Amino acid sequence: MSDDTQQPIVVKRIKKGGGGHHGGAWKIAYADFVTAMMAFFLLMWLLGSTAQGDLEGIADYFQNPLKLAMQGGEGAGDSSSIIKGGGEDLSRKVGQVRRGDTPSTRAVNLDAAPSRTKTEEQAATEAAERRERSRLIDLKGKLEAIIEANPTLRQFKNQILLDIINEGLRIQLIDAQNRPMFTSSSAELRPYTRELLRDIARALNDVDNRISMSGHTDSTQYVGGERGFSNWELSSNRANAARRELVAGGLEAGKMVRVVGLADTIHLVPDDPMDPANRRISIIVLNKAAEDAMRGQGAPGGSPGAASGNGQGAGAEMGVAPGTGLPPAPGAPPPPR
Repeated sequence: MSDDTQQPIVVKRIKKGGGGHHGGAWKIAYADFVTAMMAFFLLMWLLGSTAQGDLEGIADYFQNPLKLAMQGGEGAGDSSSIIKGGGEDLSRKVGQVRRGDTPSTRAVNLDAAPSRTKTEEQAATEAAERRERSRLIDLKGKLEAIIEANPTLRQFKNQILLDIINEGLRIQLIDAQNRPMFTSSSAELRPYTRELLRDIARALNDVDNRISMSGHTDSTQYVGGERGFSNWELSSNRANAARRELVAGGLEAGKMVRVVGLADTIHLVPDDPMDPANRRISIIVLNKAAEDAMRGQGAPGGSPGAASGNGQGAGAEMGVAPGTGLPPAPGAPPPPR
């Protein structure tokens, strides 16, 4: 006999399963919705970009499609008017003629055509000048880097002046009180001046611009004045000595267009004509405009190296006493300079 106090234990196991596959009908509905929206926006765009004349022509075509077939025409716009619209009328309220289908009646001012061409030439010239100036600025930076990289030349950087002027890039090697670029009263270069000029020569080959060289002195005069060996000869000889050192450093042939001796006519320090800084060599990397101007007013025959200045430079360039045509006569030694 079973015990009534013992109840059977019933375990209910509930099986939970995932939902059944609902199919892809919603994807089709969504694609239809997107297509309908795209068609709607396309229709709105067409309506907004179509001229009023075209809209009226389309409406008239559907109201009376046989009129165009019976009377002829090029399009639906002809069904409402026999006069073609368009042309200069941007609204195109009548017909459907495009602007390009009408003959042009624009007047051309023949007098203004040369000025327009001149303006284009000026713009091209200005662009070339900007490119040339940019190259000269790059050359200036390269020379500054060469000086900084060389321990020997770095101590002379205060005696090397680099600046951009109207004629191009100017490089000036100036004397200091106890550190001149030349031996006193002569055209003999100091060793550091030779090294500097040779480094400059290699840098000058990086540009196609021509070179102008000029020598300058202070206002200290020789004993014989201008009747013997004078500042004209000294400045010319120093300029030529610097030119020869540039060539020895590898300066390309034909780059030098002028070598002049200007004596004490152009001071770097005008307030003090005796200042050592007035004794200098000036190298100008010419821009195109300066080169053309220089060649236009050069010496007969266009020979480079023709000196100028107060009518005495030609004699000074050749190393002869001005006004005599003879070599300077030996005399008392010149004053130190």
